[in-house]
Amino acid sequence: MSEEASPATPEIPPAPSADGQRCGLIAIVGKPNVGKSTLLNALVGQKISITSRKAQTTRHRITGMRTVGATQFVFVDTPGFQTRHDNALNRSLNKTVLGAVGDVDLVLFVVEAGSFTLADAKVLSLLKPGVPVVLLANKLDNVHRRAEIAPWLKSMQERHAFAEFVPMSAKNPKDIERLFGICEKYLPEQAWWYAEDELTDRSEKFLVSETIREKLFRLTGDELPYTSTVVIDKFGEEPGKTSSRMVRIAATIVVERDGHKAMVIGDKGERIKRIGTEARVELEKLLDAKVFIELWVKVRSGWADDEARVRSFGYE
Repeated sequence: MSEEASPATPEIPPAPSADGQRCGLIAIVGKPNVGKSTLLNALVGQKISITSRKAQTTRHRITGMRTVGATQFVFVDTPGFQTRHDNALNRSLNKTVLGAVGDVDLVLFVVEAGSFTLADAKVLSLLKPGVPVVLLANKLDNVHRRAEIAPWLKSMQERHAFAEFVPMSAKNPKDIERLFGICEKYLPEQAWWYAEDELTDRSEKFLVSETIREKLFRLTGDELPYTSTVVIDKFGEEPGKTSSRMVRIAATIVVERDGHKAMVIGDKGERIKRIGTEARVELEKLLDAKVFIELWVKVRSGWADDEARVRSFGYE
């Protein structure tokens, strides 16, 4: 598990009969890099959405489920809404955001506590009337003078008729537990959509791709453009000799320039080796299997501006 993986939330009590069940869809929205993926991981209780300091890390609509008591919460983590570069990749990401907020029971609008930028305002303008919106003032632990939060909250109420304000830190288990109680009352009484122990609707192959991409971004920092991506060429499973399961993975890291390729490979191949090692260690925990990874790097100049190639790489 990576160092930014969220702490486990409190134990879940056994579910009662279906009569009193609640279930609903909750969208997590906000500008890039406000902590949406860290929040989703904390709510689900396991890492299913990748995190890094690089903005625009999340590129897909990722659904995470958590069943607490009689209520099943279905959370949708979205890419941060892109306003800086108009290319095919960003248009795809923005379409994903708009699709996620279109038909939900509740929206969690995530901002950094004490801050509101033009990028935040752009996301807020996308929210449709009639759907309750909870303002999550995240990263509260970074605010040194709590007295400054009250006037900021007042100014936020003037911007939108938020259903509730929740100052919090996604890394604080008590804040996460409190958030479940807040969200529950907005969800309709209906039968659960998923089995009680399901955590995500994403495939293992998808989670493998995302894990490798996370390590790529973490180990290259701001040097590597966010348009780099990962394509899974092979995902095979076989009985293991020392474990019940063995997974063999071949993946291609796609970059836009030869210079980026050299950067990913690193001196004498050290960086790509480390990317593979860190991904393997995390995936062995996630998949509960022995994992072998082969990584390749290919240059595909201009792919983020090519609608067909964006779709072929798995973006909607």
